[in-house]
Order: sequence, then structure tokens, then C-alpha cells
Amino acid sequence: MQRLQKKEPIQYIFGHTLWMGLDLQLSPATLIPRPETAELVDFITQDQSKLNSQLSTLNTQPKAGGDACVPGPAVLDIGTGSGCIAIALKQQHPDWNIYGLDISEEALAIARGNAERNHTPVAFAQCDILRQTPSFTDTDGKPITFQVVVSNPPYIAEQEKQQMDASVLDYEPHSALFVPDSDPLLFYRRIAELRLAPHLYFELNEAYATRTADMLQSLGYHDIILKNDSYGKPRILVARTDLPR
Repeated sequence: MQRLQKKEPIQYIFGHTLWMGLDLQLSPATLIPRPETAELVDFITQDQSKLNSQLSTLNTQPKAGGDACVPGPAVLDIGTGSGCIAIALKQQHPDWNIYGLDISEEALAIARGNAERNHTPVAFAQCDILRQTPSFTDTDGKPITFQVVVSNPPYIAEQEKQQMDASVLDYEPHSALFVPDSDPLLFYRRIAELRLAPHLYFELNEAYATRTADMLQSLGYHDIILKNDSYGKPRILVARTDLPR
């Protein structure tokens, strides 16, 4: 009760949370999964009819940290944190190969534990997406070709701090929350420019939804869709691109 009175999130006090049917361990190194992120996962699942006609089946096995996956289309979750998106997608699509990246080794330890906790094989690796290009290889040492990239990256501008609740500002990891006021699209642009997969899904800051869509269009992405969340805010973006041959 004393910790609650200090605005510490109850998920950190308990050390875990229930989200999309998953029992997820959490720590101050990881964001607390939100309902809006569950809507992103649901949207990807609903979009699978389109994906199934375009995704090719790859007989690949990841080689990151000893994790193993069932052969199938390759999906990359950038900024995986607790691993919630990656694990939820794998549970809904057991035939998909799911990979997760994060800059934080502490977060990755939580994500690997969550995958094991929920009996869900996902491959995780450390990567600073702003400075490195993600790379996974199969059992033959060949690079994995991704068909889907999904990301819920840092997207809150520093100037928005004054509007935030202390339970978020004082406890959740700032590296997973904030971007410079001068460049609020920093992570979206970097991920888009890498062109890692033909299908791209983002969770958005509603204040920059239109700007994000315009930026992607300027980079040659097409079939761009903005989708409102259950609160009526533009929260999800899907876009397609033609990868270089």
C-alpha cells in the first residue's frame, strides 16, 4: 500500500501482469503492456488474410541466444521490451518465426523469461536500431528475410512529460518512452529507411500520426492505413513497400 501511495504501478509491485492471455513478468526495465498495444496485435492478426496471399513460407531457424522457432514467415518486433508483442503474435501464429530486438539487455532477459514462462519459442537479440542494422541468420548461416516488421518504439516527445502521470514518469523506462522534441519521428524514420520487410506495422503517438504517414509516403511506402484505437485516437499504422531485388 505504501508503494501504491507513491504511484508505483501495481504491475511492478506484483512483478508481473496478465495481458492478452499471457502471464508476463515485468520490471522497471520494461514498459507495462497497454490495451492499445493489444489492439495492434489484433490488427496484425486481422490483416493475416492479406498477408497469407503475399507472405512466402521460409524454412528458417533463428540463431540468436539459442532460441528456436517453428519454420514459417519471419516477423521482426523492434523494441520488444517485455516481449509482449512477439510472444502474443507467436501464440496466435505458431507457424510464424518471431524475432525480437531491444537495446536493453535487462529487458531482453525479461523477454526471454516471458517466452519460456508462456511456452512460446521466440528468438531475441540485442541491437541499437539507431546505429546498427538488425541481422539474424538461419542454421546454415544465411541471413533471415523478414516479411513483417512491427514496432511500438519510443514516441513521446520530451515536451509531453508535463502532461504525464507520475506512475509512468517516475517508474517506467525513459529510454522506451521519450524522443527529442526536435525529432519525434526518429525511430519511425529509421525503421522505415532500413526497409527490412515489405509489411510494416507501427503503434503511433496520435499527435504525430499524420506526419508519420506523410513521412512513409515520401519514402515510397504505399497502401498506408491509419487506424483509430478504441479511444478514437489514430494509434495504428500499416504500410507496404517494395523491397529492392
